[in-house]
Amino acid sequence: MIEQIRGLPHQAGIYQYLDEKGRILYIGKAKNLSKRVKSYFNLTPSLSPKATLSLRIQKMLSETVGLHYIIVENEHDALILENSLIKQLKPKYNILLRDDKTYPYLYVDMDETYPRFELTRKIIKGKSIRYFGPFSVGARDILDSLYELLKLVQKKSCLKGKKGCLFYQMEQCLAPCEFPIPHETYLPMVTQGIEWIQNKRKLIKQLEAKMEFYAESLRFEEALVLRDRIDRITKSELTSQIDLASTENYDVFAIALNEVRACILRLFIREGKVASSTHDFIPITPYFSIDEAYERTLIGFYGNEKPPIIAPILTAHPFESNDWVQEHLTELFGKKAKIETPQRGAKKELIDLALTNAKELLRTPQPTNEHLLHSIQELLALDSLPRRIEVFDNSHHGGSATVGAMIVYENGRFDKKAYRTYHLHERDEYGQMREMLTRRIEAFEKNPPPDLWVLDGGATLRSLATDLLGSHGIHLDVIAISKEKIDAKAHRAKGSARDILHFAEEPLRLESSDKRLQFIQMLRDEAHRSAITFHKKTKLKIDQTSKLLAIHGISTPKIHRLLDYFGTFDAIAKSDFKTLSELIGAKDAENIQKYYRGNISK
Repeated sequence: MIEQIRGLPHQAGIYQYLDEKGRILYIGKAKNLSKRVKSYFNLTPSLSPKATLSLRIQKMLSETVGLHYIIVENEHDALILENSLIKQLKPKYNILLRDDKTYPYLYVDMDETYPRFELTRKIIKGKSIRYFGPFSVGARDILDSLYELLKLVQKKSCLKGKKGCLFYQMEQCLAPCEFPIPHETYLPMVTQGIEWIQNKRKLIKQLEAKMEFYAESLRFEEALVLRDRIDRITKSELTSQIDLASTENYDVFAIALNEVRACILRLFIREGKVASSTHDFIPITPYFSIDEAYERTLIGFYGNEKPPIIAPILTAHPFESNDWVQEHLTELFGKKAKIETPQRGAKKELIDLALTNAKELLRTPQPTNEHLLHSIQELLALDSLPRRIEVFDNSHHGGSATVGAMIVYENGRFDKKAYRTYHLHERDEYGQMREMLTRRIEAFEKNPPPDLWVLDGGATLRSLATDLLGSHGIHLDVIAISKEKIDAKAHRAKGSARDILHFAEEPLRLESSDKRLQFIQMLRDEAHRSAITFHKKTKLKIDQTSKLLAIHGISTPKIHRLLDYFGTFDAIAKSDFKTLSELIGAKDAENIQKYYRGNISK
């Protein structure tokens, strides 16, 4: 390894430190690979970590036995590649943040004859467009409230009609499609909507009055809907007494931490006021670095698309790769990006506000099952605490409607928005699991890996998963859970099932009363429920469509042949005539396309 370090090129790139098993410990970037990597080591009299390094880095280097590197064109490419590889490969000593989703904005195009508010996550073409946001929660609630409280044009298509529609009859629109509504009448409503977006307390006051009216009118369900909406809108912002005495915009990022976790808080200042905020928690491990946390937060938040509103960026702490991130954002924004850590004045007050709220959020209770997760980590010798767990199962009936499901458990609850379902082509259980896990691995760049995989199956499927991960250079804890066999039949007696856990060479059998086994069984059962539910929906669709196709002369074996090849009826509908002809013949291919064209036209 010492000769490899001495021979490193003086070029930009990324480097990877590997342990004795070939697993990636850390991925870093460098303007000059040779200088950067050499800064970690003493090369004489023997290779050793420099004593001036932090304990975290010294520990990492003590485990390092191998080095890989990739040369790129420039520093910007190095930053992008580093971020992409960290997401996909989840190195032990890097920080992995999941919050790289885009947040919605509200916007209004003032060039329209009758402007209306809409949601967007991207820049909309137009010279007179005003954006508001981003919003972590409540954007749709704000939009719905504006259309309920103001008689705006409700939908784009409304103006194409020539007569007032149901919205006009419900007194929710002035119907400019039918009546000559003057701008002097319409535009004040747009101005009112903008004021409510910028001062959500005024909007909430209007909603509370409407909620009270519903309650007094005994319309309790409608009142409850408004109550929940008010709650979501309230959560989207922090209250502040800070007066910037200006109409400036800022994106503020602050990280506070205690012994066990860190809180990352994002605060969005628009036209001198707090527009919204969002936060995430990440665990504090021996490998935590606040410098890397800021870098990952900024890169993840802005992503790879220019945001609708570009604001100066304030961070609560300086961080090592500030210049790298600033250069990357400058290229992304198409204008000079500015990242600073203010030390005084109104901008410092914004930093203090963000830090105060981040520290307050740290005081909120952690998930109640934290102790149980630590116990499972110790029992199964997991590399990391399984805070986020993905569980896989598949389902079919006689080889038809073969599907798979992935469920996600995080922060003490099932994250149903993160669930995924898969149409599978393979016939056997092994092939189905391989197909599903391969597709999940291929999606790691967009949706990073969790802390733990749980498979419904035995040691063979667990080995399959670890082999697949290893072939992609990913180290991820994997366990499998299989049913106890009694007289060659699965024993599933409620309350007494002793399922078997597979995580090492020897299987583990726990008592049915063991809370750790019950927790993993709960995860497996939820994945099974999700797979069965999706299978039933798929089977119903197949049966219904098969009957319709049979009427058009397509036999059941040919339908199965098409499904085996294409996977879904949607794919069959979009297929080309040549492929269909090769599979089932020209006449039936023509009937298939006639059938789907008929459905589309309807």
